[in-house]
Amino acid sequence: MTKVIFEDLGIIDYKEAWDYQEKLFRNTVDLKIKIRKEESTEETKNYLLFCQHPHVYTLGKSGSKENLLLNSEGLAKNDASFYEINRGGDITYHGPGQLVGYPIFDLEYFFTDIHKYMRFLEEAVILTLKDYGIGGGRVEGLTGVWLDCDGSNPRKICALGVKSSRWVTMHGIGFNVNSDLTYFSHIIPCGIQDKAVTSMEQELGRELDMNEVASNLKQKLAIQFGFDYSEV
Repeated sequence: MTKVIFEDLGIIDYKEAWDYQEKLFRNTVDLKIKIRKEESTEETKNYLLFCQHPHVYTLGKSGSKENLLLNSEGLAKNDASFYEINRGGDITYHGPGQLVGYPIFDLEYFFTDIHKYMRFLEEAVILTLKDYGIGGGRVEGLTGVWLDCDGSNPRKICALGVKSSRWVTMHGIGFNVNSDLTYFSHIIPCGIQDKAVTSMEQELGRELDMNEVASNLKQKLAIQFGFDYSEV
C-alpha cells in the first residue's frame, strides 16, 4: 500500500509553509524527471501537511485583485497579509481556526486525473462533516464543499485550490472549523458574489476541537485514497 508522510506544522506563517511545500514539490518533480531519464532508481515520496495560518489572503492565478476589498492600510488594520500564488482558483482566506491541508502527492501512485483528485479531497471533507451531523455536498460547476447545495442558502465550508506538474500536486484545502468568518467579508470568496461562507462552529453553535477534526480528516483522506501513513 502507498505510504504518505504526515507532518503537522502547527500555526505557521503562510510564506514559510508555501516555501516548504515548494521544496517538497520541486524535489519530487525533479526526481521524477531523473527517474524518467533513468538517472535515478530512487522512488518519489508522498506528503500530507496540516497546519493553520495567521490571517492571510491568497490569490490564485485565475483570480482578480478586485476580489480583495482591502487596501494595504486595511490589511494592516486587520493584521492580515496578502500573497499572489501559483495555485488555481481565485481569492481565499486562511486564518486561525481553519484547518489547512497540503497534499504533495505523486498521483501516479493513485490515478492520473486531477479532477478525480479534487473530488476525492472534497469527499474526505464531506465524510468528516457527516461524522458531526453536517450534510456537506457539491454545487454544480463549483469546487469545494458546500452546505444546503440545492437549497435557498448554499454556503461554502471548505475551499480547494491546487497546482500540479508531472502529476505531482501542491496547495490543497482550507476547511473552516472555528474560523473567524468576519474576515471573509473583506473579499469576494473565490470570486463568487452570491453565496455565503460558513464554518463547523457556525453550523453547530459550538467550538470544535481542532485536533479531533484534524485526526478525523486525516483518517478519511487515507481511506479515500487508500494509503497508510509513515513517519517522517
